[in-house]
Amino acid sequence: MNAVILESTITCPHCKHAETETMPTDACWYFYECKSCGTLLKPKPGDCCVFCSYGSVKCPPIQQQGSCCGG
Repeated sequence: MNAVILESTITCPHCKHAETETMPTDACWYFYECKSCGTLLKPKPGDCCVFCSYGSVKCPPIQQQGSCCGG
């Protein structure tokens, strides 16, 4: 089993600002406010969280077993 990566770089689709964040292992981030332009990011349809939609690495539950937040 591969080690879980806990850092992911979220890239805003509006202004292209990238910010590296540490992902929680016990919760999902459904919303993320871009630190550059203030756009509120939400998961894309079919994704469980903002890391899965806009991050360089998918969230820890997806990395581990392929489903997230009870989904």
